[in-house]
Amino acid sequence: MLDKAHAWFRSWFAKIWKIRGGGLYACGYAITFVVLEVRTVVGEIAESESIVDFFTEQLVEFIFRFATDSLVNMLKAFMWPVYFVQWQPPFGAIALGISYFVFATYLKKPITNWMFPDGELAAESSEQKQNAGDKSSEQSP
Repeated sequence: MLDKAHAWFRSWFAKIWKIRGGGLYACGYAITFVVLEVRTVVGEIAESESIVDFFTEQLVEFIFRFATDSLVNMLKAFMWPVYFVQWQPPFGAIALGISYFVFATYLKKPITNWMFPDGELAAESSEQKQNAGDKSSEQSP
């Protein structure tokens, strides 16, 4: 069960990684989104009178509210660098700049290798470059 959850998380994180550009922004987006979603679920459970009450009376309401909150959390996750910069100015901006350097230097390669152990990202990247080269040669007179 844990292996399946790990595989699901890894594939979700890999999709976010590709869509958001595969850098610190993608990593920050994914982490921010997960933290906000966990806060939402824990907050909903804490607001109910009991776990039984949560599952019997509030579950349907929770599903609709959670869907709405997920959209809000997605928008907040897009803006994660703003929260980082606002954290104790000017140190937040300095920390963000340092984070970009540290991430690119030390963390990006291990994270990419964890998500794409088969070199899937490198193969996809070279295929995209080849397709771009083919399109540019077709457009040349």
